[in-house]
Amino acid sequence: MTDKPNILWIMADQLRFDYLSCYGHPHLDTPNIDALAARGVRFTNAYVQSPVCGPSRMSAYTGRYVRSHGATWNGMPLRVGEPTLGDHLRQVGARAVLVGKTHMTADLEGMAWLGIDPQSEIGVARSQCGFEPFERDDGLHPDSPRQNWSAYDDYLVAHGFASDNPWEDFANSGLDSDGELLSAWLLKNSRLAANVPEEHSETAYMTNRAMDFMREARTDGRPWMCHLSYIKPHWPYIVPAPYHEMYDERHILPPVRSDMERETDHPLVRAYHNARVCKSFSRDHLREHVIPAYMGLIKQLDDNLGRLFAWMDAEGFSENTIIAFTSDHGDYLGDHWMGDKDFYHEAAVKVPLIIADPRPEADGTRGLVSDALVEMIDLPATFMEALGCAPKPHVIEGRDLTSILHGKDGFSRRYVISEHDYHWSEMAVALGQPQEDAHTTMIFDGRWKYIRCEGFRPVLWDLQNDPDELVDLGASEDPLCVKTRARMESALLKWATRHHTRITATPEVLARQKIAAESGILIGFWDEAEYQDAVGKPFSSLTPQGRP
Repeated sequence: MTDKPNILWIMADQLRFDYLSCYGHPHLDTPNIDALAARGVRFTNAYVQSPVCGPSRMSAYTGRYVRSHGATWNGMPLRVGEPTLGDHLRQVGARAVLVGKTHMTADLEGMAWLGIDPQSEIGVARSQCGFEPFERDDGLHPDSPRQNWSAYDDYLVAHGFASDNPWEDFANSGLDSDGELLSAWLLKNSRLAANVPEEHSETAYMTNRAMDFMREARTDGRPWMCHLSYIKPHWPYIVPAPYHEMYDERHILPPVRSDMERETDHPLVRAYHNARVCKSFSRDHLREHVIPAYMGLIKQLDDNLGRLFAWMDAEGFSENTIIAFTSDHGDYLGDHWMGDKDFYHEAAVKVPLIIADPRPEADGTRGLVSDALVEMIDLPATFMEALGCAPKPHVIEGRDLTSILHGKDGFSRRYVISEHDYHWSEMAVALGQPQEDAHTTMIFDGRWKYIRCEGFRPVLWDLQNDPDELVDLGASEDPLCVKTRARMESALLKWATRHHTRITATPEVLARQKIAAESGILIGFWDEAEYQDAVGKPFSSLTPQGRP
């Protein structure tokens, strides 16, 4: 054990906040995640900084908003000079280790410009989002080549699951009654059992790799933060037996949507409704195929976390490891006539967040449910505090959650922010939106959710009177709505124009910033008397060598 706690940061990809029993799902029983909540703090208002994998994760790993780090979409490189959580932790002798997904794209052009070898120690850290890659797994597409960063394909081959693309053919495909291989990229095949035994599935494999890391870390002696980042329940939606048949149509909740939403006059929202994935998930028969598999993936995740937590208890890790559980965004699953993610309804932008801190200071908050407005970028600040990093407000835009975890006052936030760059999408093509205008920004104060849509009117929901977000008040002439839109737009402007690029403004640098005359720069003085009155010493005290 180390003097500082270790941190296990678990992230499930595309997990909705309300698809866990501790968050109120009536049919999904997730006892292991629920037990984690019972010994920690469960947050009910946690929001990601983008409803898309890549930019959301880059915010999570830097503690900074999307407009600050600049990686606005999947595949957009995180610039080589952007500080990350791993960089901050290494400065205090702690390890930042990855097991699973980051969706990081390396800034190879930036590294080449600076002469950084991608294979060097610095180059690896820059390529892996600041993490030490114990095992990286970002998944594949059906026609992708074998991964060069993950051993999961090699693991499958070693256990008898050999093909040109084992990830696709076994972990993400199923067999029909005739033994024909059917890909889960086609949603009609979601109810098949994945063509791999559960113990060799990706979720089970990554759980085992987290244990492997902790065994290795025991002999290292340094404190660590391990990011266990599961690729599921992200699509392709398919799960191994027996989870593929645990749920059926009886367990599917009715979609949250209204006919009035389909009749919207908002061009961007209408373009979303017309996108392929949204039209697909608006069909009830498709939801009946997909949602049972999605639920099975979550149940499998919970069972594997139970296995992991029991192992940590037996091995003595639990008593000195902070465990944080969250997601990078949600999944519409047909709510609001939409599929996948990419917009700002609660189903997409709100995530589960549970933090269990084993330290005695947290004993008074075990089982606490907090409704504080928190953001994903708060996690780096919280982890840095736990591992002994000095605060870095010139870099980290998130806020330390330790006061909530330890039952103290001091945490507050008026708004949460999320951003999306949709220039890549069907929506931008349909609307003819140029890249620089295909951008939306959400600001939410706990009641009003305001979405600024470049080139179009805003969207506004009142969650106090419309918790399902069915009525868009973005064009309402009601005086309260008019006043609220103006207030939210003003708050967005204030947020967007405050300092966010001064990442070199360390306390040492700021201490060197002096009044010009105090540093020998004499500008605007008429005569010796004026100088002496301002500076407090006679002008004649300047030696010839000291004069500018």
